[in-house]
Amino acid sequence: MELSRTRRLAAILAADVVGYSRLMAEDEEGTLRTLGSYRAVISDIVREHGGRIFGSAGDGVVVEFPSAVQAVRASVAIQRALQRRNADLAPGKRFEYRIGINIGDVVVQGEDLLGDGVNVAARLQEIAEPAGICVSGAVREQTEGKLDFHLLPVGEQVLKNIPRKVLVHRVEWEAEGVVATDLLSSRAFALPDKPSIAVLPFVNMSGDREQDYFADGVTEDIITALSHYRWFFVIARNSTFAYKGRALDVKQIARELGVRYVLEGSVRKAANRVRATAQLIDAETGIHLWAERFDRDLSDVFALQDEITQSVVAAIEPEMLLLEGSRATRKSAGDLDAFDHCMRGIWHFQQFARDENHEAEKLLRRAIELDAKLALAHTYLARTLNTRIWWGWSEDIDLEIDDELKAATRAVELDERDPYAHYALFLATMLSLRHEQSLAAAQRAIDLTPNFALGYFALGWIRIYIGRSAEALDPLLRSLRLNPNDRQSETFLGMAAIAQYHLANLEEAADYCRRALRVRRHRFILRTLLAALGQLCRYDEAAAVIAELEESKPPQAARHWKVTMPYADRASRLFFEEGLRKGGLQI
Repeated sequence: MELSRTRRLAAILAADVVGYSRLMAEDEEGTLRTLGSYRAVISDIVREHGGRIFGSAGDGVVVEFPSAVQAVRASVAIQRALQRRNADLAPGKRFEYRIGINIGDVVVQGEDLLGDGVNVAARLQEIAEPAGICVSGAVREQTEGKLDFHLLPVGEQVLKNIPRKVLVHRVEWEAEGVVATDLLSSRAFALPDKPSIAVLPFVNMSGDREQDYFADGVTEDIITALSHYRWFFVIARNSTFAYKGRALDVKQIARELGVRYVLEGSVRKAANRVRATAQLIDAETGIHLWAERFDRDLSDVFALQDEITQSVVAAIEPEMLLLEGSRATRKSAGDLDAFDHCMRGIWHFQQFARDENHEAEKLLRRAIELDAKLALAHTYLARTLNTRIWWGWSEDIDLEIDDELKAATRAVELDERDPYAHYALFLATMLSLRHEQSLAAAQRAIDLTPNFALGYFALGWIRIYIGRSAEALDPLLRSLRLNPNDRQSETFLGMAAIAQYHLANLEEAADYCRRALRVRRHRFILRTLLAALGQLCRYDEAAAVIAELEESKPPQAARHWKVTMPYADRASRLFFEEGLRKGGLQI
């Protein structure tokens, strides 16, 4: 029976891997493994942008989108995601895709699309540079004034088997926003090249300070939901929470964080009811773009958070609501008592103190007893145990490493699309010396939420320990830009210091350490400073650092020292130990 054929207008994206045959000839299994992981990334991005893959023979992929804007945005997101992943591969092993995009008439035959609209996209792909994007003049016309990146004219081109010349433009996608060099040089931030927003801590209006954790949880979930939108720039939770309880001008906050929009609000919880107010402000003009009050049953708290998120997105960029309005960001309420225990546990975890850490563990384990499928509780149990190990509070490191790995693995099993679960798995697998799995978890966290500051931190962190410090700096600095006011900013700076050390930028490494130590006297930062001072032959300063390390020696000191230096790259480990020995430490 012949399939019926209809026609419609569609935006078509065609992509193909450069040098795929060579890659297969050199390493068939490795190439197929990389192809599989890259295709998963592409599929996620296509789905986020409302597309449908209808062709995927060999190394190629052909996608239909309902609009040219969505097609171009998806192509840029794909190239940026794959560029990030390629940095972890040797130059000869990298997958560079050429992408072509056209909008035109297509013939529909079942699930397949045929015709000139598809053929032109395929030929545009062939003339694109490796990791490049070429679009037709029709796409250029449809996207005029709707994109945050430039389309540069290439001119009319003769394409293979296309009977007319086609006007071609190249998408300039490489420059994505700013990184934290502004922060490190103490300059004001420039606005990112996408809508940027900070969500201030919602005020607890319940008259009971014990309910602070609930208002904090509502705020954090709204930040997380907004962060899923790839074309927003969302400041991380810990940076906005630095303003909690402070009466500051919204314009001043926006300048300090480098954002255009600010969301603020309040929450009142009483019995089984929740009342929330929220208002979105354009900090450049001071205009209130949107304001609303919500009254809900406590069991509807997740729907309330989603409704606030969707309203913010609609106010800032209506097309985003169109693209992602059906995205599943809400969680199942499950056992509200379990969720309440979990929220309290997270609050205690965020205090970063020894006694608070143990209280967090108790509450999180109780939450899991009440609801074993509450992924969030498993995630934060893993993070609580990890913090205890790194900060030298652990009495039984190996037992807690095992418990951490079990909790993180279970969190990902329960909610594979939660970036925080993957971050917890990154931490656990790094301490367990499963470096390849740790790297994959860091990359997956960013794939799921491109605004995820901890994901970029994780990526930079693991790259240091696998011997790729040059590639570690960019994600570490991006994490700082997304999270400039984090209470644990010393950890971010401390990791940047280790990367600078391994790049032999010893003065910069020592300077980053000193900045970090002004925030908190953390052992791993003191250790990096000692190594840098040893290489710089500053023995008097090094002696003072050794004395401080001795004073703060943790339980199981030898084991703690080994566990918190999880190098996979032997040359990097030896270079670090060399600096410690030169600094006067006996190891």
